[in-house]
Formats: sequence, C-alpha cells, structure tokens
Amino acid sequence: MATPSKTPPGVDPKQLERTGMVREIGSQAVWSLSSCKPGFGVDQLRDDNLETYWQSDGSQPHLVNIQFRRRTTVKLLCIYADYKSDESYTPSKISVRVGNNFHNLQEIRQLEMVEPSGWIHITLMNQRTNDPISTFMIQIAVLANHQNGRDTHMRQIKVYTPVEESSIGKFPRCTTVDFMMYRTIR
Repeated sequence: MATPSKTPPGVDPKQLERTGMVREIGSQAVWSLSSCKPGFGVDQLRDDNLETYWQSDGSQPHLVNIQFRRRTTVKLLCIYADYKSDESYTPSKISVRVGNNFHNLQEIRQLEMVEPSGWIHITLMNQRTNDPISTFMIQIAVLANHQNGRDTHMRQIKVYTPVEESSIGKFPRCTTVDFMMYRTIR
C-alpha cells in the first residue's frame, strides 16, 4: 500500500490580499466554537499569530461556526495547520458546510490532510455555476485528527471574498502597499 503524500502548503493569504483579488472578511462575522480550553478560543484563532491556536475540549466533531449578518459571497477559506508542532492534535479530515443557519447546513467540501504544515486553501465554489458561494453561515467540522487524537488545534482561519470590479471602468489593480492606501475614496 502506498503512503499518502503530505499535504503541500499553500501561499500565505497575505500575499493573496496584496494582489487585490480577494479581501479578508472574517472580522465581519460572529465566530463560535463547539468547545475550547480556557485561553485557547476564538481570540487565538483570529489573532494573526501562528504561534497561538484554538484547542478544542470535548468529543468530535469539533466545530468552528462563522455567521455573517447578511448573505455574503465567500471564495476561499485558509486554515493554518502545523503537524510538526501539534502532532495528534492536527486535523486529518475536515468538512466544510454552508447554509442560512444551523438547521440547513449542506456539506460542500470534505478534505483529507496528511501531515499539513502551512496554509491550507479551500476554495468554496457553487458546483452548478462555478461562482463563489453566497451564504449566511460557514461551519468547519474537524471529523478526525492525526494519530486518532481526541482534541484538535487550529492555528488560524481566514475567510476571503472576491474583490468586485469597479463599475466606473477598468483600472489596473493596485498591488503595492503604497498604491493600496489610495485605492478607495472615503
């Protein structure tokens, strides 16, 4: 039997933002967790520090719920996982579900990861139209961990929406930090 290859790391999401093609919208959502150890909750999951993490404290599946106040277009989820640091706490099987609320969530992606070390990019596209999904809620469920671990660690989660084209006309994308400071009118 062949050994599965390790999950390759994706590009740092900050580089994706600098291209001007996507924008991080996690701060516009209300985040909740199925469980967490004290001091290892949503704040650590969203603090932009790869050394901190959310640690679950209960039975599987471990859930991260991301709820938006209005229907929101989402193109990409980025999850940072580090097998070398977290070992049996590292997720090996993740389900991504979307819907209007907890009662009508539909699984749209299931991902198997083998010893991930870095950013995992999960594109969220409508299967019929091949457009980014539009949803009120995203749920990330950790279904299994490496080495049959019980609790899980997730170091960071980022949620991205596509950047709309200008209705005034086609302008070149601002890709440097200096240009990005002036790309919108207040």
